[in-house]
Amino acid sequence: MKKTKKTIYEPDKPQISRRHMTMNAYENAMHQFEQAVEVLGLKPNQVAMIKDPRKVIILTLPVRMDDGRIEVFTGYRVQHSIVRGPAKGGVRFHPDVTLDEVKALAFWMTMKCAVVDIPFGGGKGGVVVDPFKLSVGELERLSRRYFASLADDIGPDQDVPAPDVNTNAQIMAWFMDTYSMHFKRHLPAVVTGKPLEIGGSAGRDTATAQGVVFCLEEASKCLSFDLKDCTVAIQGFGNAGSNAAKLLSAKGAKIKGISDVTGSYISENGIDPLDAIEWAKAHNKLLTGYEKHAKVKKNDDPKAVLELDVDILIPAALENQITGENADRVKAKVIAEAANGPCTPDADEILNKKGVFVIPDILCNAGGVTVSYFEWVQNRMGFYWTLEEVTSYLKRFMTNAFNSVYSA
Repeated sequence: MKKTKKTIYEPDKPQISRRHMTMNAYENAMHQFEQAVEVLGLKPNQVAMIKDPRKVIILTLPVRMDDGRIEVFTGYRVQHSIVRGPAKGGVRFHPDVTLDEVKALAFWMTMKCAVVDIPFGGGKGGVVVDPFKLSVGELERLSRRYFASLADDIGPDQDVPAPDVNTNAQIMAWFMDTYSMHFKRHLPAVVTGKPLEIGGSAGRDTATAQGVVFCLEEASKCLSFDLKDCTVAIQGFGNAGSNAAKLLSAKGAKIKGISDVTGSYISENGIDPLDAIEWAKAHNKLLTGYEKHAKVKKNDDPKAVLELDVDILIPAALENQITGENADRVKAKVIAEAANGPCTPDADEILNKKGVFVIPDILCNAGGVTVSYFEWVQNRMGFYWTLEEVTSYLKRFMTNAFNSVYSA
């Protein structure tokens, strides 16, 4: 049955197809961990406490579809650690979600929260589904079924989900409402990334990109360059990628290339990110056809943007985009990992030998979880900050985290 899309549900489109991925995300995460263990000289007992998730939840989610039939979906929630505080991490809706991917992302969330020194551990969730094939009603029923099934395992002091790939503020509102009905009281702090009207935080929608820019500003001080003189390429034009383009362009940087699942769009003279954002808004959040509207050249390969001759490369799509196969062709001097795990271990080795300055994902894209922490705090206090206050706090957290990592 063909479904009619309605504007109430407008998540970011998945920015890059995963079909070409060759490396398991969890293997990637564990390889990184093993390298860190060697560098830090961790003892076996410390490794045992950190390596494995504390809880893995696999859910069977029966949902009544609009035509009356029951369809069964698979859902996951992984709580990697609660040593520093409640588990924290997003929920993604994607047909390629796997348990290993969710375990890897939960592990990285533990590291990310520790790097920016916020009182959370790592968590992550996912449902194996293509949400764009569901009606709004089906999507709501699936979202509520998922959260109701987790009700006894989550909570403001236990595990606090948030948006991720293909989920948004509307879905967080459904999550919160389901949980509040279950416990018969208003509990906004159970999720973050909510609409402002029901306890969301100012600045949450641009937080990841703003954190990336703050990291690049600190990197510019360490490496003695000026952002206004830099050229930039961005892979992925969802929330993080599009906002990073807008913020960097406002600082004078030239955006030479952008990409999404439809291909790479390149201009030596620079791309106006505001124009590209408006185009995507008018075309189902995709850049398709943008080469006919603006003075850009299109390459059908979404990964072509990774190999542009630019100063700064921002992978803002999905995992494992820069690999041992293409890392040698990366020309950027600085890579800011706005995505989770965009570089494989083989790529990391090649980039390191080439002298590329990589701002790792657990630092670079931590702006999102940091402002999620601010939202959680505001929900607990019942007192809400202005955008200027949120941005000021975020800059302090990201700057401190960058300098701690850089000086380590």
